[in-house]
Amino acid sequence: MLTMRRPNTTPWFDGYQPSGWDEVVAENGSIRPHYQEISRRLSELNPADVERRHRLADLTMRQQGITFTVYGREQGVERIMPFDPMPRVVPADEWERVERGLKQRIRALNLFVHDVYHDRKILKDKIVPAELVLGCTSYRREMVGIQVPGDIYIHICGTDLIRDPSGEYLVLEDNGRTPSGGSYVLKNRQVMKQAFAPLFGENSIRPVDDYPSRLLAMLRHVAPGGIEDPTIAVLTPGLYNSAYFEHSFLARQMGVELVEGRDLVVENGYVHARTTTGLKRIDVLYRRVDDLFLDPLAFNPDSILGVPGLLACYRGGRINLANGIGTGVADDKGIYPFVPDMIRYYLAEEPVLRNVETYRPTIPSHKQHILANLHKLVVKAVDGSGGYGMLIGPASTAEQRELFARKIEDNPRAYIAQPTIQLSQHPTFVDGRLSGRHVDLRPFILYGEEIFVLPGGLTRVALREGSLVVNSSQGGGSKDTWVLA
Repeated sequence: MLTMRRPNTTPWFDGYQPSGWDEVVAENGSIRPHYQEISRRLSELNPADVERRHRLADLTMRQQGITFTVYGREQGVERIMPFDPMPRVVPADEWERVERGLKQRIRALNLFVHDVYHDRKILKDKIVPAELVLGCTSYRREMVGIQVPGDIYIHICGTDLIRDPSGEYLVLEDNGRTPSGGSYVLKNRQVMKQAFAPLFGENSIRPVDDYPSRLLAMLRHVAPGGIEDPTIAVLTPGLYNSAYFEHSFLARQMGVELVEGRDLVVENGYVHARTTTGLKRIDVLYRRVDDLFLDPLAFNPDSILGVPGLLACYRGGRINLANGIGTGVADDKGIYPFVPDMIRYYLAEEPVLRNVETYRPTIPSHKQHILANLHKLVVKAVDGSGGYGMLIGPASTAEQRELFARKIEDNPRAYIAQPTIQLSQHPTFVDGRLSGRHVDLRPFILYGEEIFVLPGGLTRVALREGSLVVNSSQGGGSKDTWVLA
């Protein structure tokens, strides 16, 4: 029996099965225009070439220590980030809209955080329910009235995007506390250039390697007033944190110190780093430590990750933190449904990017719908991350649904539910051939003197067939993401 080849495809696509919105293969079975150069270049590589280059990419990842940590796995915690060499390509006009929507979103989120800790106009006007904000586990009463440089609280944001079956980009969630993944964007591009240079062809691709310099410029810009040459440091929880590779990589790329809480001390009202030549004042901390562990005098007294007295320095304007304390009120999944309303309220604009439809159990009709349709919905803990604390209804057991039903009844504020959306699919190398796997996209936004969106961001891949969970902690991998110039 003969296998019919799709128009404008290579033998690599023989037997390939598109499903839902396929990033590469159009509805008529042809290769989308912005992928044709890659398809042509791929046709020049045989399976042995691809396998050899893929092994080289994996070896490079291993030698450079490009890792992440998986918690709760008996076989060990540290893993090499799985890398797929079939890149994701985004046309320039498509990216322009995404970029515009992300800039709009981070502006509104920052205005919201400032408002929550100052005038609370949006709560008084009942645009966002006050009980949702003030009852949020990430609300920090210690931040009330604090002025921060430029009124910027969320300096670095990773906003997760998906594409629905029609191809429309939707915002799945915002990550405005300590978002991870920027380092993998840079490393994916580097590894791709080393191992799969032929695939680039004649494509003109926007660079990503200036991200560390832009990050540093942003951190310098938000230093406390009057400091011409601020000292920057990256605060890490330490070697055993899941994102330690990223912390050390970005510190090295920016040319700043990587410090742990034990390396810092408050003296004379300022934060200092202990050095071999004495104490050195720190003006800005790019902190990758969660709020409650930052200062044992103000938050968790058992924390050994933070700096005693740090909050007092921050409140006094003698150091700035990126991201600010208390930004979790903006990326709490219970607050997420109101972001379009924030955009309308603060900016008097319609949202460029839509949210995924979301049900809130605090609304009786929503709770009734959720409990009746747990087998169809995705249920998320509002303060969860990394793909943990979720129920994926279509893949769940009756016992799991019963457990989540009890949790929702006991604490409706702690959960949201969304329809199970068939994420877009992208060809991915599996066992030496191209097979469709679901993907999302996490662009990174920097907010300093201006708003910068890293072109493309991190495409995460659900490597298990049929899976909708793309998180690396749950077995996902990543791709290089190309934005065409």
